[in-house]
Amino acid sequence: MEKVRTVNTIGALIMKQLLQNLKTGETIVEDIPCPNIIPGSLLIRTSKTLVSAGTERMLVDFGKANLIDKARQQPDKVKMVVDKVKTDGLMPTIESVRNKLDQPLPLGYCNVGTVLEAGAEVSDFKTGERVVSNSKHAEVVLAPNNLCCKIPDSVTDEQASFTVLGAIALQGIRLTQPTLGETVVVTGLGLIGLMAVQLLKAHGCRVLGIDFDSEKIKIAQQFGAEVVDLSKGEDPISKAQAFSRGRGVDAVIITASTKSNDPVHHAALMCRKRGRIVLVGVVGLELSRADFYEKELTFQVSCSYGPGRYDSTYEEGGHDYPVGFVRWTEQRNFEAVLDMIAERRIDVDALISHRFTLDDAKQAYDLISGDEYSLGVVLEYPDHNQQSNEDLLQSTITFQSTKQRKTLPNQPTLGFIGSGNYATSVLIPAFAKTPAILKSVASSTGISSVHVGKKHGFQQTTTDSHAIFNDPDINTVVITTRHDSHVDFVCQALQQGKHVFVEKPLALDKQGLIAIKDAYTKSEQLPNQPLVMVGFNRRFAPQVQKIKTLLESVTEPRSFIMTINAGTIPADHWTQDMKVGGRRIIGEGCHFIDLLRFLADSPITGVNATMLGNPSGTAITDDKVTFTLSFENGSFGTVHYLANGHKSFPKERLEIFSGGKILALDNFRKLTGYGWSNFNKMNLARQDKGNKHCAAQFIESVSKGLQSPIPFNELVEVTTVSIDIMDQLYSQ
Repeated sequence: MEKVRTVNTIGALIMKQLLQNLKTGETIVEDIPCPNIIPGSLLIRTSKTLVSAGTERMLVDFGKANLIDKARQQPDKVKMVVDKVKTDGLMPTIESVRNKLDQPLPLGYCNVGTVLEAGAEVSDFKTGERVVSNSKHAEVVLAPNNLCCKIPDSVTDEQASFTVLGAIALQGIRLTQPTLGETVVVTGLGLIGLMAVQLLKAHGCRVLGIDFDSEKIKIAQQFGAEVVDLSKGEDPISKAQAFSRGRGVDAVIITASTKSNDPVHHAALMCRKRGRIVLVGVVGLELSRADFYEKELTFQVSCSYGPGRYDSTYEEGGHDYPVGFVRWTEQRNFEAVLDMIAERRIDVDALISHRFTLDDAKQAYDLISGDEYSLGVVLEYPDHNQQSNEDLLQSTITFQSTKQRKTLPNQPTLGFIGSGNYATSVLIPAFAKTPAILKSVASSTGISSVHVGKKHGFQQTTTDSHAIFNDPDINTVVITTRHDSHVDFVCQALQQGKHVFVEKPLALDKQGLIAIKDAYTKSEQLPNQPLVMVGFNRRFAPQVQKIKTLLESVTEPRSFIMTINAGTIPADHWTQDMKVGGRRIIGEGCHFIDLLRFLADSPITGVNATMLGNPSGTAITDDKVTFTLSFENGSFGTVHYLANGHKSFPKERLEIFSGGKILALDNFRKLTGYGWSNFNKMNLARQDKGNKHCAAQFIESVSKGLQSPIPFNELVEVTTVSIDIMDQLYSQ
């Protein structure tokens, strides 16, 4: 039986996590359901975490900034907003920006704890072992195997909390490639800079440390560095020249955090000919060619903890790099830092300035955002003996403050699985406007589901999807997870006799489609057969409904030209993975197959597809596709799905030719008729792709016992055609 924990009950023991509101900058300790173990990962109970003052202060300061200052800090995002206003309209853009800023941001990436459970495919870790990971500030965390490392017995949990920051410093040093006796400057003596000083000394280097903070200067001196105290007006260039015996330093590692271009400029002036500069921190990057040209300097930006960072196959997939080819990965850098701490080659105790309990974490962030001196800020978590694992390992939270909706006969009771960006910004608000009861919302981490659950009046939130299917009160399931999970979830819903609304696609391949068809056939034996619905919202858009009405008076076949300016998605994005996302024609192109199927009002009898050729440098070509659909009634439609355009151009345009008349729909905002005696135009103040109408009609069908708004055979037909298109593209 699943355990349910109640929020806001006196004395209740629940898992807590530290979050930040990007809209206001407020730091909060939130009650979050415990994550569930997954293959290739560890479930860890936290004992200590370290606040990364540089990175986390930037996030807090960004959150506290007003909208104008936020825009100034992210000019590239401003351009995206301007483009979106041009194509989608002002109000949808404002709502999109507000939704982005409204999402809570989990803080932290320096975690130490004890393994509660090791997932399948994990053999290197056991329950009860102490480990370091790059996980968040939370009482229980889920960490991928390759981002965890065992802690030597001689290293305390508090000392181990510096491992991840130490790995960042170490990776910068590895890129610098220092040799015994070289002179190296470290600019910026925060936690990473001071650990870099010690690691460089361990390499046998002579080190010069530079900072504005006299307290940090003193610590660097204790570690054996010569120093430049900028607060006293000392000149770093002349000091570096003297330090290097007039030759120029061999290398500069920049670990500072500033908008100024001075650190890079000064680094170039300090260096000898063919010196090396490695950027670990965040500084201004308006480089002077003259600085680098005359000395033939090298400049490199270091990527976090080391090889493997931002590689999903390494971090999430658990595929390690062969040690013979990549000696130092993220995980092996963690090991190296822990070994240095264990051997007392790195002193991290001297870096601790403050300790706070998790409940007092807000004070910690007020400290690092203020003017008071701070360095290493450690967060301490409840002792294992004071709080049992069972109190934490609960996957469901009930919101006591939820306003109960009025119960009506045959009222749908919803369980949402998935609360990603599209679900929270579009689908959940659409269903919240219906009379349905919002019972439970599930997400893998619990963070987004807690946020959206409170915002839209759900009764519960969970990290256990099985709880949705096992809840007898829930009669309707809405699935908004990654595409490869849809078949399994749809079949589970049908087996439990629950209605199911699944965000496209229905299935990624014909085997999955057969499984759904079999489950649907078996569900016909149930007293009340559940409905199946796919979120093909465009057919429910008001302008499309108007087109449908106008075309009813035309007896001739119809010709459709649909142009989609799809926009570029990186080749390593999950939607581009055939097994996970199905690629873009199956994952998104199905929308337009359904739209033409709806407007043609006739079964699809044939399809012919072609994609862009494969010139050198084009990683993905099957998102630059043209396909033509033939319909039983003689109509045909051509869809140009193109990801090689520009985002300032409207995303979707539909043109319909029939009976000497034309209809043109531009981006679901402007509908124009040519040659119609009773219609000229239908323009909307804001874009409407039919999401609210789609949700409303589905809920009405469930509550009134009607047929699904889209017949099941059409869902199967559209899905089959999208799979056939991909088969054609790769058989050419």
